[in-house]
Amino acid sequence: MPTKIVITVNRVKLDGELYDTPCAQAIAKLLPLSERPSEWGDEFYFEIPVTCASDPTATTKVRVGDIGYWPQGKALAIFFGRTPMSTGPEPVPAGPVNSVGRIIGDAAVLQKEKGTRKIRIEKA
Repeated sequence: MPTKIVITVNRVKLDGELYDTPCAQAIAKLLPLSERPSEWGDEFYFEIPVTCASDPTATTKVRVGDIGYWPQGKALAIFFGRTPMSTGPEPVPAGPVNSVGRIIGDAAVLQKEKGTRKIRIEKA
């Protein structure tokens, strides 16, 4: 069963879920998380203390609102628009990410929160 989450960036709160996969559930066990994100285009990412190998969900085809785990950098990535590798409107990660969750609602609102110093992810 997916884990319901709330992502808070400044005054923006978004509902989401972490899927029922081993990688996503390892991340859910860490919650709550408060991190200072890095940005790559319209993607927030930050290192987390989880080690997961690429799994059957690993992909470079993500959509706005997807949440991925990048095994190479042990990082959680939140996609809310185009990235430097995008050739169209969809984000493209730097490498394959395990699909671990999604934002429910309009993730594009995070574009106004670029430059933030803190993202909080907690169970709903």
